[in-house]
Amino acid sequence: MQAYSIDDRREDPYSLPDIEVFEGSDYGLEDGFYWWSCFPGCLPDGDPVGPFETFEDALEDAQDI
Repeated sequence: MQAYSIDDRREDPYSLPDIEVFEGSDYGLEDGFYWWSCFPGCLPDGDPVGPFETFEDALEDAQDI
């Protein structure tokens, strides 16, 4: 799922989501949830961060940057 690292940017019509939260099993990683910096339609900007037990944990970590 695409999300914003700074949730307030969601209201800006010129802002794009800049993180993706996903299940590791979808990408051949260890079970759990991960996030990485990624604009829609672009390759990720770095390695995945995780694993986290829940989707919410991964999203919270990504938004704490």
